Amino acid sequence: MIPSPAQEAVMRDRPANPARRPSWRKACRDEGFRVVAVRPGHLRRLSRNTGEVWIPKAGWVRFRWSRAVPAGVRSYRVTMDRAGRWHVAFAVIPPPVPAPGNGQAVGIDRGVAVAAALSTGELLRVPSLTGRKRARMRRLERRLARAQRGSQRRRRVRLALARLKARETDRRRDWVEKASTDIARRFDLIRVEDLQISNMTRSAKGTRENPGRNVRQKAGLNRGILRSGWGLLMRRLQDKAPGRVEKINPAFTSQRCSACGQVDPKSRESQAVFWCTACGYACHADVNAARNIAAGHAVTARGGCRSAGPVNREPQLLTSLTGRQ
Repeated sequence: MIPSPAQEAVMRDRPANPARRPSWRKACRDEGFRVVAVRPGHLRRLSRNTGEVWIPKAGWVRFRWSRAVPAGVRSYRVTMDRAGRWHVAFAVIPPPVPAPGNGQAVGIDRGVAVAAALSTGELLRVPSLTGRKRARMRRLERRLARAQRGSQRRRRVRLALARLKARETDRRRDWVEKASTDIARRFDLIRVEDLQISNMTRSAKGTRENPGRNVRQKAGLNRGILRSGWGLLMRRLQDKAPGRVEKINPAFTSQRCSACGQVDPKSRESQAVFWCTACGYACHADVNAARNIAAGHAVTARGGCRSAGPVNREPQLLTSLTGRQ
């Protein structure tokens, strides 16, 4: 669909209009339709795991009853994913998870090696595919690159690859739902670092005139960030615990000691080791950052706490600290 000259003139006259040129629809992507004005008799349950829904011009269609459907459903959407699976989703806003009322606050530090580290010391990792499944995915990707477009072989390889990726996506979503529900039930206040995920996962390819550097390394980091489900975890926490999620400035949270407040880049020895150069406090690096987030510590550009001033100008070693044991 190409807009007419009159429509293009209207778009130019309204620069604040976010509308853009319509793009071509891609096959096997966003396949589905929505049905509105659903009546109570259009949905019925046949057994414990089976139900039926009335679809116009198709009649009664069975589906697997995976969870309870609340009363008062007015619409639903039928979709097909890239793996060839059909889904029916009923439009219902679930109630939020009630707060426990214990007054406890938790900080969450998100990473790649550890998807979410809690200030309580818990390390949450996203379940991913096994080594054999990961190797098979790489073989299918190479086979898909060699297949001719439009051929039946390419369609079979694409479907097999989509099923593997759908399995990984399902595991990540299941982990996010369980982890977010558990956190919302245990803590009254949830503090998460405010990360610009879209900017962090931006490609470093650059242009032909000005190419980027370490493009392959940056692409691997981007895949690791997206595979960890940072944005999905944050969104589900906000949905299940509305008004109880706070965003904290992530500046220097990984370099600040949660015990004495000292800020020193040398304290972060590696991805998993934090050893304070001032007081000798040792802890998992992600847990230390999560405790700073739980305390709501936001530091200035000079590395000091806003309330106490900069403290990282001259790191002072304790006289009793002679060496690491």
